[in-house]
Parts: sequence; structure tokens; C-alpha cells
Amino acid sequence: MAMLRIRPGSKVRLARCDPGDTSAFGGSKARAIVATRRQVDRLDRLQEMLYACRSSSLLIVLQGLDTAGKDGTIRRVFEGVDPQGVRVASFQVPTPVEKAHDFLWRVHPHAPAKGEIVIFNRSHYEDVLVARVDKLVPKRVWRARFRAINEFERMLTREGTTVVKFFLHISESEQRRRLAARLADPTKHWKFSLGDAEEQPRYPLYTRAIEDVLTTTSTEWAPWYLVPADKKWFRDWAVSKVLVDSLESLRLEWPPLPKGFRSIRFAP
Repeated sequence: MAMLRIRPGSKVRLARCDPGDTSAFGGSKARAIVATRRQVDRLDRLQEMLYACRSSSLLIVLQGLDTAGKDGTIRRVFEGVDPQGVRVASFQVPTPVEKAHDFLWRVHPHAPAKGEIVIFNRSHYEDVLVARVDKLVPKRVWRARFRAINEFERMLTREGTTVVKFFLHISESEQRRRLAARLADPTKHWKFSLGDAEEQPRYPLYTRAIEDVLTTTSTEWAPWYLVPADKKWFRDWAVSKVLVDSLESLRLEWPPLPKGFRSIRFAP
């Protein structure tokens, strides 16, 4: 998925990236849905092998503006995966205790153990996005956090964790349409908050902040994938494809039967 991977050191300009672009698949929506189904099945098998081996782990970072589809991505891509090997962690407004520590203090305990897949639905990147746009900390503080994040993710990879990060890129018009749809659908009202409406006009401010994040923190060891997300079917295909490729690159194998168990026989 080289088309979606952000090369380290490259300058990201979201205005040049079409949120509706589906050319990375090169096929129809119907074909993409079939391909995604196959990839989800393969992901289930690879997750089981990862859990059995307990030699490595996978951390998935999902970021995107409100309505970008983070929850939907988790629901569709992991619908057939055994829940005992997958956890979802979400980082909301820091508590007073969390604020009294460094910004990564609350994040590290949620990193995956060997054999686990952990999904950060929002993540430590909120501390260089929301903290910047809302001016919760001075510029010198959020700027310094980029280096801390890169070093934190490098440490995780050195300890056997594969780190894969997705930014789900939706257009401003699509965001407005999805927010309006939430208001019109009683089954979606629970997702809506006044903050969603207040944040939408600040789309340009978040865009600049996101561009800095993607430019500064896409590394060889923890790459960002910029996923056009106006089309949900493409988003699901792209994310599942990257995850399958990432797990297959680990060359997982089923653990062998311990020698002491080979002589065991069960009576018919």
C-alpha cells in the first residue's frame, strides 16, 4: 500500500489529497467489498497465530476528525476477529491525575502485550492536535512532544511491537453531511454532542495541525497511512489490506507441539 503510506520527511498537504480517491483499489465498490471480506477472514487467522506465538504484538493508531469513521472501521475490519486477542483503548479528556503526569503516562499501560492487537481509537496524538488547536499548552510544549512520540514509538518497535497508524481523511463537506445525518437519525443521536458542532468550523485549524503531525511523525518504524475516507467501502478495504500485509510481514508460524507432549495417546 505504498500509495497511501507517507514517506518519512515528506511534506503533507491535505488539500492535495482527495478524500474521495479510490484509485488505490482500482476496482468497483462491489469488488472491494468482496476483497475486504477475504482480508477480514485472513486477519482473523493471522490474529490467532499472533496470539498463539506470543512473540510480537501490533499497535494500531486510528486518528481522524469527528465522523471520519474510526468506530465504523473497528466494527467492520475486526468483526470476525477473536475478541480475546484484541483490545480497544480510547483517550478522552485527561483526568486531573493524568494531567499531573507527563502526557504519555496514561498511554503506555495500554500498549499491547506480546500476542495482542491493541487499537487506539484516538491516541497520544490528541496531545499535539487538540492541545494545539485549543491552546491548552504553549507551542514550545506541543512542539517538543513530536520528538517524544517518535522516541516512544521507536521503543515499542524495538520491544517487538509493530506500529501502524491510520489517518482517516474526510472532506469538510462530507463531515458536514455526516453530522447532519446524525441529527436526523434517532439511532445516531447518542453519537452527537454540542462539541461536534462547535469543532466543525475549526476544520482549517485542525487541517494544519494534522499536516504537521503526519509530516513530523511518519517514520520508518511507525508509518502513517493517509486513507481517503469519504467512501466507507474504500476505507475498510485499505485499512484491512495494510493490516494483513503488516501481519504477514512478521512471517508468523504456528508454535510446535512441545516434545514432552508427543508421546501422549488418548484411548479411542
